[in-house]
Amino acid sequence: MEKTVGEIAVLVGGRAGGDTGRIIKSLAALDEAGVDDLAFAVPPHIDEARACEGRVGALLLPGGTEGFSCAVIYVDDPKAAFAKLLAIFTPAIEHPVGVSDEAYIGAGVRIGAGATVLPFAYVDDNAVIGAGVTLYPHTYVGQYSEIGDGTTLYPNAVVREHCRVGARCTIHSCAVIGADGFGFTTERGVHTKVPQVGGVVIEDDVEIGAHVGIDRATLGATVIGKGTKIDNLVHIGHNCNIGANCLIVAQTGISGSTKVGHNVTFGGQVGTVGHINIGANSVYAARSGIIGDMPEGTFGAGFPVQSHAEWLRVQAAIRRLPEMAKKLKALEKKLSGDA
Repeated sequence: MEKTVGEIAVLVGGRAGGDTGRIIKSLAALDEAGVDDLAFAVPPHIDEARACEGRVGALLLPGGTEGFSCAVIYVDDPKAAFAKLLAIFTPAIEHPVGVSDEAYIGAGVRIGAGATVLPFAYVDDNAVIGAGVTLYPHTYVGQYSEIGDGTTLYPNAVVREHCRVGARCTIHSCAVIGADGFGFTTERGVHTKVPQVGGVVIEDDVEIGAHVGIDRATLGATVIGKGTKIDNLVHIGHNCNIGANCLIVAQTGISGSTKVGHNVTFGGQVGTVGHINIGANSVYAARSGIIGDMPEGTFGAGFPVQSHAEWLRVQAAIRRLPEMAKKLKALEKKLSGDA
C-alpha cells in the first residue's frame, strides 16, 4: 500500500507539514525506519526523532513538537494514530470462506453466513457458529456452545461445552475456555471432585491471549465483561465475574468467585484470593497480592496490597535498612558504654 503524507494525515485526523506529497509505503519503528517509512515518536523520544529526520520518510508526532524539517503529521495521540494506520497498512490474512471437508461438524450444528471453518477444526453437536466466524485448524467448540459473529479462534483454542463467546472476540492459540473449575471436598483426607456443571460467558469484543485458562462455574457462569483484554498465561478461576474494559496482564491469577469491577487493570503476576470484591476504576501494579475486598479507584501495589504511594515509601525504607542497622548498632554501643 502507498499513500502520501497528506492522505495519511486525513486518515488519522492530523495536520501535515513539510513535504505532504511524499509517498509512504510502510510503517516502521523509529530506530529502523527508512526513506519510505512512517515512524512515530512521543516524549521522551522526541530528540531521537530529530536525530532520525534525515533517513525517515515521515514522522507522526504530538502537537507542539515543531521545528522538524522532514515530512510530519501532528496528532493528539501518535500511538493511537499509529495503531490505526497499522490496521490499514497491514493486509489481512485471507482464507476461503466456507467449511472445509476436513473439518468435523457434529449433528445439529448451525453455521452462519460467511463463516470459515478450516481443516481439522472440530465443532461438536448442537454448537452454534455465528456469521463471519473463523475457526483455525485444531480448534474445538464443544456441545451446545455458541461463538458470536465475527469471532476468531486461533489454532488449538478450546471452547468447551455449554459456553458462550460473544461477537468480535479473539481467542488465541491454546487458550481453554470452560475447563473444570478447581473444586474439591476433603473428607478423612480424601479429595473428592465437585462436579463443575456451569459454563462461561465471554461478552463482546473480548481478546484472550495464548495459554489462558478460564474455568467453568460450579453453577451458573464465569463471566468476562465486554471489551476486556486478557494477556497470555492468565488464569481465571470458576465463578469469577470480571467487569467490562478490564486489562489483565500476563501470569495474573484470579481465584474463584472473585468479582472485579469495570475498568480495572492488573499488572503482570497479580494474584488474588477468592470470594472477594475488587472495585471499579482501579490499577494494581505487577505482583500485587490482593487478599481482601478493595474499594473503587484504588492504585495498589505490593504484598499484601497497599496504596502505591505507601508501597514506594516502604521500598525506599527497605533500601536504607543496612545503613539504619549500622547506626542502630553504633547507638546501642554508645548507650551501653562500650563506644
